[in-house]
Amino acid sequence: VEGAADGDTVYLETVEGRQFVKLDSAVIKDGTFTFKGTQDTAVNRYISYKAEGKDGAAIDFFLENGKIKINLSQENNSATGTANNDAYQEIRAQINGLNKQMMSIYESMSDTTLTDEQREAKGKEMENLENSMISAIKAGINKNITNPVGVLLLKQNYYYMDVADLDPLMPQIPAAYDNDEAIVKIKNNVEKMKATAVGQKFTDFEMQTPEGKTVKLSDYVGKGKVVLVDFWASWCGPCRAETPILAEVYNQYKDKGFQVLGVATWDQPKDTKKAIEDLKITWPQILNAQNTPSELYGFNGIPHIILFGPDGTIVARDLRGDALKAKVKEMMQ
Repeated sequence: VEGAADGDTVYLETVEGRQFVKLDSAVIKDGTFTFKGTQDTAVNRYISYKAEGKDGAAIDFFLENGKIKINLSQENNSATGTANNDAYQEIRAQINGLNKQMMSIYESMSDTTLTDEQREAKGKEMENLENSMISAIKAGINKNITNPVGVLLLKQNYYYMDVADLDPLMPQIPAAYDNDEAIVKIKNNVEKMKATAVGQKFTDFEMQTPEGKTVKLSDYVGKGKVVLVDFWASWCGPCRAETPILAEVYNQYKDKGFQVLGVATWDQPKDTKKAIEDLKITWPQILNAQNTPSELYGFNGIPHIILFGPDGTIVARDLRGDALKAKVKEMMQ
């Protein structure tokens, strides 16, 4: 542990719910610490260092039989020496490298002398790095899906993946995870995503308008218009950031057979109503959607935008930004 002193304590921990739970401890002696034991199966655990008056450090790794070397530092944490840890460290190193680049750009954007063009260019660079990170994670999942590394990465990052990414992975997940709650949920979501994939007809659900009227998705979708459905929430920053783009396409095409419908998801009605007013949203809204839409359409993050054709067929899913504008333009030509 970088900066540690003999007599400091290192902990072996697990996560239960959202809480870290200590399983064991070791005292640093002659600059190192050691845990010894045997393990039936590889499990994800944490090594953490906490000493009064010093910066803490932690790393997750795979506790498995073999000689595992842990290094904790402010810059380059690592866990190596066994098959799963070596595979995990390779992906971690890629992600850490991309994170450092993103942090550097983020810090540079606080420069008040930047022009709008320079700020926009840096934003685009950030977006490209984010896409590179997602690609690295997806590649890591595909390469390791038959071992605990790929399964863990899938559980942590599946919301970045669409049905075309996920469907081929499901049969490759080891049978040992058949009763894993998170994996069962992902498999169920994949089936729902397949049932609501591009080319499928819409699946109906019922909610309330801000005025308290009960309406169905079918009151808007499948009625001869191109309909964009935006699953969003007042507390969701990316959702709010997408609002000007939705307003732009709505105002451009609303008189040409195009409709936008907002579905407030995992939100409180009073918060949704305030956000509608603050953001000057003029298109129809359905309030207080809890789990129903996400369960039916197999998504776990918002904003999630789905574009429906005039007959109610799903034309595109998970649209954002320029891709959203381009697809709407294509549909309205």
